[in-house]
Amino acid sequence: MEQANITPPQALPGEDKTVAIVAYITLIGFIIAIILHGQKKTALGSYHLRQALGLMIAWIAFWIAGMILAVVTLGFGALLMPLIGLLFLIAIIMGVVAAANGEQKPSFLFGKMYENWFKTAFN
Repeated sequence: MEQANITPPQALPGEDKTVAIVAYITLIGFIIAIILHGQKKTALGSYHLRQALGLMIAWIAFWIAGMILAVVTLGFGALLMPLIGLLFLIAIIMGVVAAANGEQKPSFLFGKMYENWFKTAFN
């Protein structure tokens, strides 16, 4: 099977990447990115705000599931928590790199789903 070589959309020349990058940097950074985006809306900023929102929600869901698993299995689930944290850290770093490059590239962690779930957010 041949795989199509599809390149993600690029930022428009001169489009500000600040919102896209700051969106991934903690909850406070996400809130600042929303405020900045409200002043100057860009397609790149909207896209990465949606991806960052999805990653935050997924991280919270996985954290809760890990805590429940840790209680139910008497601590065994706690062994998974560092791996889950590392997985999300990698996803965040990849998101920041894509934002810095001006790419609208979905996260490998449910990124396509975030596009569908939050398609009307931050427009």
